[in-house]
Amino acid sequence: MVTAPRPAPETRPLLVFDGDCAFCTTWVNRLREVLPRFPEAVPYQWIDHEQLGLDDDDVTHYAWFVSADRQFGGHLAFSALLRAQRGPWWRFAGWILATPPFSWVAALGYRFIARYRHRLPGGTPACALPPSARG
Repeated sequence: MVTAPRPAPETRPLLVFDGDCAFCTTWVNRLREVLPRFPEAVPYQWIDHEQLGLDDDDVTHYAWFVSADRQFGGHLAFSALLRAQRGPWWRFAGWILATPPFSWVAALGYRFIARYRHRLPGGTPACALPPSARG
């Protein structure tokens, strides 16, 4: 699919994820249903992610929350998504995920999920990271 290049968002944040991954797509859709404020969510395969300052390695390893002036990848993208909510409990959960020592656990959890997403419920073989990306 060919799409026009997209500059960094000026007002509304953008959630960039792996659209070839069924697990990722499922969770983006679930979060869209649960969270009151949800950014535009776009698979990295549909956009010129380099215009957002992201390279191929970035978008194959992490989901990204991109605003006009900041980029958050991995567990920090989820944290930023929660901090963008109106409800105090959502925002509090987002801050916890970005604050050590909780952020260390969140980063490990995100890395584990990203590595094994093809084996998790909703995942498919297409969700697997290439062997060189598994580190």
